[in-house]
Amino acid sequence: MTPNVGTIDRILRAVVGALLLYLAFFSGLPLFAAPLIAYGAAAIAVILLATSVLRVCPLYSIFGFKTCHVA
Repeated sequence: MTPNVGTIDRILRAVVGALLLYLAFFSGLPLFAAPLIAYGAAAIAVILLATSVLRVCPLYSIFGFKTCHVA
């Protein structure tokens, strides 16, 4: 698979993913007290972190988006 996630996109995905993991498990906010919300946020966070590390977003591939400048 060719990379389709650029540097700024990767950084934003990593930051948002880490923030969601923190909020889901360590924040103690009432919103994240419900298991469905906490585990849903954690699942989204894992997806964001994985696409950040792998530099490939399946949705970008489907819709033809590309934020990186690699040929």
